[in-house]
Amino acid sequence: MTQRLVILGGGESGVGTALLGRQKGFEVFVSDKGSIKDKYKEVLINNEIEWEDEKHTESEIFNADLVMKSPGIPEKAPLVKMIREKGIQIVSEIEFASRYTSATIVGITGSNGKTTTASLTHHILKQELQVGLAGNIGDSFAKQILEHDYENYVLEISSFQLDDILDFKPHIAVLTNVTPDHLDRYNYQFENYIASKFRIIMNQTPEDYFIYDADDEVIQEWLENNPVQSRLLPFSLKKTFENGAFIENENIKVIIDNNQFIMPTKDLALEGKHNIKNAMAASTVAHLLKIRKQTIRESLENFHGVEHRLEQVLKINKVNYINDSKATNVNATYYALESMDAPTVWIVGGEDKGNNYQELFPFVNEKVKAVICLGIDNEKLIENFAPMVDVIVETQFMSEAVKIAYKIAEPGDNVLLSPACASFDLFQNYEDRGRQFKEAVRNL
Repeated sequence: MTQRLVILGGGESGVGTALLGRQKGFEVFVSDKGSIKDKYKEVLINNEIEWEDEKHTESEIFNADLVMKSPGIPEKAPLVKMIREKGIQIVSEIEFASRYTSATIVGITGSNGKTTTASLTHHILKQELQVGLAGNIGDSFAKQILEHDYENYVLEISSFQLDDILDFKPHIAVLTNVTPDHLDRYNYQFENYIASKFRIIMNQTPEDYFIYDADDEVIQEWLENNPVQSRLLPFSLKKTFENGAFIENENIKVIIDNNQFIMPTKDLALEGKHNIKNAMAASTVAHLLKIRKQTIRESLENFHGVEHRLEQVLKINKVNYINDSKATNVNATYYALESMDAPTVWIVGGEDKGNNYQELFPFVNEKVKAVICLGIDNEKLIENFAPMVDVIVETQFMSEAVKIAYKIAEPGDNVLLSPACASFDLFQNYEDRGRQFKEAVRNL
């Protein structure tokens, strides 16, 4: 009997799952409470997949054998609760898609750095392997399995995607760090969010690997209190290991079973301490997958980063404009401010996810000359930062924020967009926010 697959959410992961599900013999129905983009509607129509948008018809959903829900739909949504009550299995796209591939999977998660680490890992591996990049980035995992079925995949995975896995098991799991983020989705309980991140290793066996930041206290504490099946490969800027990645004489050193990879940190294309860690994680993966050392070295020397992550936009009148729109939490902004080496006009704000700004205070005191609050509700930002800077301004328009920054900044300064907040109050997403920033800078 044909099984019915219902997909909640008609975006990239939803439509990819619909196509794969149809090929695997499911009767497929896509339902989106919002409006589905035209490009996705076209794909559904051309493939004769039933869909609806602007509503959820319960009678079309509750007869499902399996539901794939988009990561954006929270567990507490009434519809999700009703599906659970009816005993219908709910999975994420990575869970569904992984059932139809025998590829080697590298799964990368973390509060920050996962996009850079995933992109960098893919950049190294693709020099020698057949490898797809998916998950939270690029074409959906399901669609790539349908169209290419690569022998290897690098997946950037969010906590929301991990919440709905059952049997998903990456051969190599990477956890870049864990800092408070998305707490609004986890009942404001940090431990719920931590548990969600560690789901990436829950199905691993002793044949699998877990690469993680050993300087991260949250990760270390979790590992001390929970059994782990997989083989541990830590990385650190402060400690050394028999197996893992560390710094020795200003070189990155990766050792796995006495086989070493060494590279001077000064040769990395990406700057900043956090990027040394991203490079350690990526080179550990590459070393495990037997990529030639010369290839790893060259790839780390020529990789130029990710859009919206400390992206150099333009220099105007000797003022450097930097787009870090991807910094949607305090910890990401911490790395951005840490890496500023000149007086900085800081554009911050958006939808607060329960932020605690305290860890930014030393950098704001030391490096920030003006704060431009870009959001609908800036009260918390003003309360936190007004005592530290001479100039603090509010606006709800990116073009205005950039013009104000242009007036304040002097030759040699930086103008940094690093919002520390989600973008949904004024923008579609962080990409939209970053592109508007770049456009406003180019229009100066």
